[in-house]
Amino acid sequence: MIFTAKQIADFLKGEIIGNPDVTVSSFSKIEEGQPGTITFLGNPKYTSYIYGTKADIVLVNNDFVQDKPIKATLIKVPDAYAALASLMEMVNQNRPQKSGTEKMSFVSPSASLGENVYVGAFAYIGENAEIGDNSKIHPQTYVGENVKIGKNTVLNPGVKIYQGCIIGDNCILHSGAVIGADGFGYSNEKGVYHKIPQMGNVLIEDDVEIGANTTIDRAVMGSTVIHRGVKLDNLIQIAHNCEIGDNTAMAAQVGIAGSTKIEENCVLGGQVGIGGHITIGKNSQIGAQSGIVSNTKEGSAVIGSPAYPVKSFFKTSIILPKLPDMYRQLNTLEKELAELKKRLTPNG
Repeated sequence: MIFTAKQIADFLKGEIIGNPDVTVSSFSKIEEGQPGTITFLGNPKYTSYIYGTKADIVLVNNDFVQDKPIKATLIKVPDAYAALASLMEMVNQNRPQKSGTEKMSFVSPSASLGENVYVGAFAYIGENAEIGDNSKIHPQTYVGENVKIGKNTVLNPGVKIYQGCIIGDNCILHSGAVIGADGFGYSNEKGVYHKIPQMGNVLIEDDVEIGANTTIDRAVMGSTVIHRGVKLDNLIQIAHNCEIGDNTAMAAQVGIAGSTKIEENCVLGGQVGIGGHITIGKNSQIGAQSGIVSNTKEGSAVIGSPAYPVKSFFKTSIILPKLPDMYRQLNTLEKELAELKKRLTPNG
């Protein structure tokens, strides 16, 4: 698709600085800009690139002030990064959308498909499954019996949804995601592990995005719940009976043990590990590679393993490299103190 700077500015309600008739058909990074593309400047550390970029249009924040000539046409907006996201979303929505059921797929006669549903080749739709309007089930996807999928949801190639799980509207599941596998539940009787049947399901509410190869285990009883607006990166493990609050975001390789509750609006960095049966208070921020073994209060900001408050962590980080010198100084002081005591002690 080809757009002029004026069309883009009208869509974004931005101000044009330069040629309103210049056209673009693709996106580029500002440091790798090419003719016919649009880019953006959101981070001040990339400012130097705007003066040499070959991109024809650059989105900039309203407060951007140039200090030398710029070849590209600028479009000023309140938030360049958010504007770029809106523009990309508009372009993506206008791409041709697949619909219909391709050959070599299987749809159970008892399954229910809404309007404009796409089922790709080698996909499997099980008994009594329900697929909402405009949803996309891409090739090699498995949808088990009694699964319910809402409207406008996309299951990318290779997604597996086990029986009885529920997925809401406007969700995106990326390749390799597995929803509803058995939780890690066993009883140990005289040194032998016996499997505990996992009889619950997974409930995913609206507007959730789940990254590639992320796994969410079904509950022992009841539901493992992913609430509205949650964003999960790739390679995340969420165990049975967990509950993830609204608008929580997790980076890659987070692991959460069973029956843990993460309240709304939390942010977890990469490789965070969270123990079982604990609660993470709402609005908490957990730094990368942290290990959480106890409850955190609302609004906590922690890092480390075991995790503790961020300010204390950074103070400790400053001290740690100095420990060898401090140890030597302590030894010297101990020797000097012993010598002083010897001198001051009668008949010493």
